Amino acid sequence: MTLTTPTLITERLRLRPFTDADSDDVYALHSDAHVLRYWDSPPWTDRARSEQFVARSRAMAEEGSGARLAIELGTDGTFVGWCSLSRWNPTYRSAALGYCFGETAWGHGYATEAARAVLAWAFGTLDLNRVQAETDTRNLASARVLEKLGFQHEGTLREDCVVDGVVSDSWVYGLLRREWPDGQ
Repeated sequence: MTLTTPTLITERLRLRPFTDADSDDVYALHSDAHVLRYWDSPPWTDRARSEQFVARSRAMAEEGSGARLAIELGTDGTFVGWCSLSRWNPTYRSAALGYCFGETAWGHGYATEAARAVLAWAFGTLDLNRVQAETDTRNLASARVLEKLGFQHEGTLREDCVVDGVVSDSWVYGLLRREWPDGQ
């Protein structure tokens, strides 16, 4: 089943399908060790990874497994990150939320704004009942984003990731349809 990746407009952002032109921005984001310090894989060192990422973004939509959107500032089109809805399961009416933003975008509320738009689309269009998200327990900023969106902390995945020899835990968050206020 194909899933059409939407273009979503918020007060300050434009979320849109990825294009080949995004490869350099994606590489800059995912090769930044500071940005990826809480990620579940090490920073990229191979530029081909960004082309694979963009291709995989298209494949997610074609397979019907999710939608990954590039995020740019509405004022000037500057790429600031991405947000995704993955592991979409229409039978279980569930999916997973993910996002990644460059350091210059931190602290401006962009993650909350973008994720809110994706969640509104997901609950409204895909008839989801549950959305799950995970974050490294050291990433308090990401945990705050999820909590602002209404996600509930559901548990801890102990020693969930090992990246470059560093072992870390992940928090699991869940948001149910009945907890998502209409018009948010």
